[in-house]
Amino acid sequence: MQTHIRATLAAHIEVIGSLERLIPDIERLAQRAAQCLAGGGRIFWAGNGGSAADCQHLAAEMVGRYQRERSGLASVALTTDTSILTSVGNDFGFGAIFARQVEALCRPGDLLIGLSTSGNSANVLAAMRCAAELGVYRVGMAGRDGGRLLQETDLCLVVPTDNTARTQEAHILIGHIICDLVETQLAGDSR
Repeated sequence: MQTHIRATLAAHIEVIGSLERLIPDIERLAQRAAQCLAGGGRIFWAGNGGSAADCQHLAAEMVGRYQRERSGLASVALTTDTSILTSVGNDFGFGAIFARQVEALCRPGDLLIGLSTSGNSANVLAAMRCAAELGVYRVGMAGRDGGRLLQETDLCLVVPTDNTARTQEAHILIGHIICDLVETQLAGDSR
């Protein structure tokens, strides 16, 4: 059992270490997110399963706080309203659950972040296509080779692993870094 634990920790450390090559893109996303919020825009999040939970987590960090006392930041997880998810899923199909919300809620100047460990989640891709039509800046967070999310986004942060759990761990770390940098830019460095 300890061998398995050590192997899991080693794999985690290796993936997290590989994120160093994403530093310029993480910085770019943080700057874009801060500009979006400072200009009255909102950050929307979409993802399935564990990624849906990460969307909720990161939206909560922005609306509440990450580490600094500050005003709430406009951020919405499109994964949380069960009435919308089930009615849209029932009437239009599961592939439309995020796109329909993007159509209804997003405006130019907003930011949409889609999490997909494979980069091929059909409903996240549909949301990105809808966001493109609206002039919304689109960011992907993926694993593996980035999948089709690479072609459907303005910026895609690809965690270089095929392991879903390691990808999700990296996504939440990237999200926390974004929250920290946005707070620093918008609220100063006081804690």
